[in-house]
Parts: sequence; structure tokens; C-alpha cells
Amino acid sequence: MFKLLSVGLSIFVLLSWSTVQAQKGDPAKGKTAYATYCASCHGAAGKGDGAAAATLNPKPRDLTDAKYMATLTDQYMFDITKKGGAAVGKAALMPPWGAALKDPEIQNVVTYIRTLVKK
Repeated sequence: MFKLLSVGLSIFVLLSWSTVQAQKGDPAKGKTAYATYCASCHGAAGKGDGAAAATLNPKPRDLTDAKYMATLTDQYMFDITKKGGAAVGKAALMPPWGAALKDPEIQNVVTYIRTLVKK
């Protein structure tokens, strides 16, 4: 009985883990959305040097800064992308993209941004 329960629990954990992993997002799809919605300010490589960055104060965040990015949770990155900077106590210049992007698309962007971090 214990062995059967153990096997069942193992299968449940594996299925739960794969579901969580699947919810993380697709970086390839995120790259496409990032290019459309984020790169003009944050730059193609995420360094905060996009074409619009020169006119912005404060400047867009350098998304490749490993030390800074390690302080941000995926949920925070999701929220700032969806709701905009003002909603999370940051610059109102960061627009809310929740009307343009669905939640899974925002998760894809967050996953892609994590690939930009220089280690």
C-alpha cells in the first residue's frame, strides 16, 4: 500500500512540475513581442538604449544587469509589463501593455527578458 501511494505521489509531483514549467513562457515568442513592444525603449539587446531612450527621464532599465535583475521576481516583471510602471511605484513612462498583450504573451516576454541577463 505504501509503495502504491509513493508511486502515485511521484506521478502527481512530476505532472505538477511539468505544468509549472509549461507556464513559464516561450522565450522565442517573447522575443517577438519584446521587439514589438519593448525594444524601442529598452533596446534590442535590453541595455536600456532603444531609440526612444534618449528622450526619456528616467532612462529605461538595463535588463541585462544581472545583479539588479536577480532582485526582481517574475511576478513583479509580469505586473510592471501588464499594468505599467506607475502601478508598481515606478516611472509612469513605462506603459501598461495589458490591453495589447494577453497574460500568456506577457509571460513569454518575462521569460525572454530573463535570457537577456548577462551572467
